[in-house]
Amino acid sequence: MKKLFLAAAALSMIGGTQAQPLPGLPQWLDTAVFYQIYPASFKDTDSDGIGDLGGIISKLDYIRSVGANAIWMSPVFCSEFRDGGYDVTDFYAVAPRYGTNAQLVELVRKAHDKGMKVCLDLVAGHTSDKHPWFLQSMQAGTDLHYSDYYIWTDSRETLPPGSYYVKSDAPRDGNYLKNFFDCQPALNYGFARPNPDNPWEQPVDAPGPQAVRRELKNIIAFWMDKGVDGFRVDMAHSLIKNDPGHIETRRLWHEMREWFGSRYPEGVLISEWSRPEEAIPAGFHIDFMMHFGVPGFPSLFFNKEGVEIKQDTCYFQTLGGGQIREFVENYRCQREKTLGLGHIALPTANHDCQRLSCGDRTDPRQLKVAMTFLLTMPGVPFVYYGDEIGMRYLPDWPEKEGSIMGRNANRSGSRTPMQWTAGPTAGFSDGDSASLYLPLDPDPLRPTVAAQEDDPVSLLNYVRGLLALRKQSPALATRGDWQMISDIDRPYPMVYERSAGSERYVVAVNPAGRSVEALLPASGAAQVRYVYGTGDKGVHYKTGRNGDRIKLGPVSAAVFRLVR
Repeated sequence: MKKLFLAAAALSMIGGTQAQPLPGLPQWLDTAVFYQIYPASFKDTDSDGIGDLGGIISKLDYIRSVGANAIWMSPVFCSEFRDGGYDVTDFYAVAPRYGTNAQLVELVRKAHDKGMKVCLDLVAGHTSDKHPWFLQSMQAGTDLHYSDYYIWTDSRETLPPGSYYVKSDAPRDGNYLKNFFDCQPALNYGFARPNPDNPWEQPVDAPGPQAVRRELKNIIAFWMDKGVDGFRVDMAHSLIKNDPGHIETRRLWHEMREWFGSRYPEGVLISEWSRPEEAIPAGFHIDFMMHFGVPGFPSLFFNKEGVEIKQDTCYFQTLGGGQIREFVENYRCQREKTLGLGHIALPTANHDCQRLSCGDRTDPRQLKVAMTFLLTMPGVPFVYYGDEIGMRYLPDWPEKEGSIMGRNANRSGSRTPMQWTAGPTAGFSDGDSASLYLPLDPDPLRPTVAAQEDDPVSLLNYVRGLLALRKQSPALATRGDWQMISDIDRPYPMVYERSAGSERYVVAVNPAGRSVEALLPASGAAQVRYVYGTGDKGVHYKTGRNGDRIKLGPVSAAVFRLVR
């Protein structure tokens, strides 16, 4: 722990000002595996076609059986649902369609009884335009309690060109700044560099921005005091405006982490930032390297049927024409800058992007290869609900609750109901199939938990086996060392080593539809054992004085244990 504090102190120069060392990392993160749930689509227990907290409670044992011991739920708060719950109307109350505050507390208690953690989704940067705070800020009087919780220009005639300001006909004489959609007015955390020509741009230490910071702490404390284990923070980088390099935003989160860590030392903060080198020293315990917004990651998984980012060739594709250089170089850089301070997460997918099973990557063997990579890398794993059984991303699915994010970017294809069993509602609901939150995958051979539960070669059981191996092997776990040992300019196969003390593993993945081989540095291993993978047929690992050689068959993955 002493080394951790020293490392934190060395990296806590936020914007040139010496900051206090951050509190340490909760030990439970060393073995954490998160399972992300989109609540509306997971399990419906009141037959209205929408998932609910009761459904999540009923499936806690299943989630644990997958190998996960922590849950992150997309927002469950009161909302107009014009952006899937990310337009909040009350941060202190559960949306009636999901249940009650008491049910959320029950979920947390029952999860804890099973040794599981529960994290909520915190939309810190904006509210719904129907939130009572915003409705008051729309009033003509600008000295009301919530008048400065939002950012309003000084006149309706003022509409900065090409900006995120939304023209308003409210009683207040001004236009407001949005954070994403028009229905999501930005909360006012201030401007890092207020423009003197824009008198409405308040500095970060003005009364309005400071009141919003206090409100954010109140929201966090309200739920943490009810037993919640932490938060994933939506758009965490977006709070302070006109903030080049996110300097003031990092100061804000550093302040939050000091307060949070002193009050809730076992709590965690997870950021949607996608720049671990910024987010983690600023105060987050975990930051995602997302499928978009991160150099190199889209080149691994995005294909021509993806959400927003579309490309003809990616690495995890049988064509075998992808590249890994950009990802490896960026990952190596981010890891070096955050080691010991926090964890990088490589999620299988999430509610905003395509699933692993997408386009021409739908065969279970292909998905096993991708899962081998994602679940044997360092950091904290995040499995998106349904990815463990190979649920498909469904392009051109019906728009639902703001799922259209931009041109040709419909997120509803990744938010379809969980496929538990066969039947017209796939075991998601006892209601009528026409009432479901979104239509199901129409494929009569769609994957289900029931079909895969007792199949020893199913994707579900492959994922279970990977996570069990990870749990029992320090080298493959969150803090194990990592190094790429294959030539990144000869990307098939991709081979890396995981180690901890004397324990060493080599992981090799080949998504291509052809046999491949690689020459590796000499390992000096006296024995190499194949311990996990898609099958040992066509797999060869040969040690040598001048180098080791590995060969993999088409669309395959292998984990080897090296013994000196």
